[in-house]
Amino acid sequence: MTGWGRSGPLPVCILAGGLGTRLGETVRDTPKPLLEVAGAPFLVHQLRLLASYGVERVVLCVGYLGELIEERIGTECAGIEITYSYDAPELDGTLGAIRRAAPLLGERFLVLYGDTYLRVDYAAAARGWEESGLPALMVVLRNEGRWDTSNALYADGRVVAYDKHAPTPEMHWIDYGLGGLEAAALERVPAGEADLARLYHDLAAAGELRGYEATERFYEIGTPDALAEADTFLRGQGSSL
Repeated sequence: MTGWGRSGPLPVCILAGGLGTRLGETVRDTPKPLLEVAGAPFLVHQLRLLASYGVERVVLCVGYLGELIEERIGTECAGIEITYSYDAPELDGTLGAIRRAAPLLGERFLVLYGDTYLRVDYAAAARGWEESGLPALMVVLRNEGRWDTSNALYADGRVVAYDKHAPTPEMHWIDYGLGGLEAAALERVPAGEADLARLYHDLAAAGELRGYEATERFYEIGTPDALAEADTFLRGQGSSL
């Protein structure tokens, strides 16, 4: 598909290994990506959206009940080839999961959380990142505290500060849930670091985190209220999914 830059469509790493503890009994026997939303597993909605932007290959990083995800989704969905990377039994964390999947992802890839539905031009974000020459990408949304705690400072095409754990008052943007990494960027933090947020923090501080502005709000399924809201939105989309 045109529009992705020199390398064509990038592979997408979907982080889908979390426990989903805020959903309580809802995820006791069903991993969060398989929760039914608007008549289909949430992950299927994600994959359909990615396919609409020309994504051809996804690596699913799975942990909790991951075998059920592989059994339900298989190796192809919405025309996308799907490969699985399983966490260690103690779970790897977001960055640990990416490191484990790195041999499947190649030199450059996008990173997406498995509980978010993001209406953004994936190809344009990847193209802008490639043109910047920077080792990493973070898509951001002007948030002003509306959807969650703002945690990023964005200016002139870069995320110049990011702190998920201790955001500052001047941060009016939020990490949208879509990023990009060169494989070499994984070495910017110690090998034992398990949190992707730490890597983004350090890359932003070094001036190496490309920013791309999303304009549509995100939907997610991390809490019962958010799950209901996503269900209502996706039902309203109907056949346009």
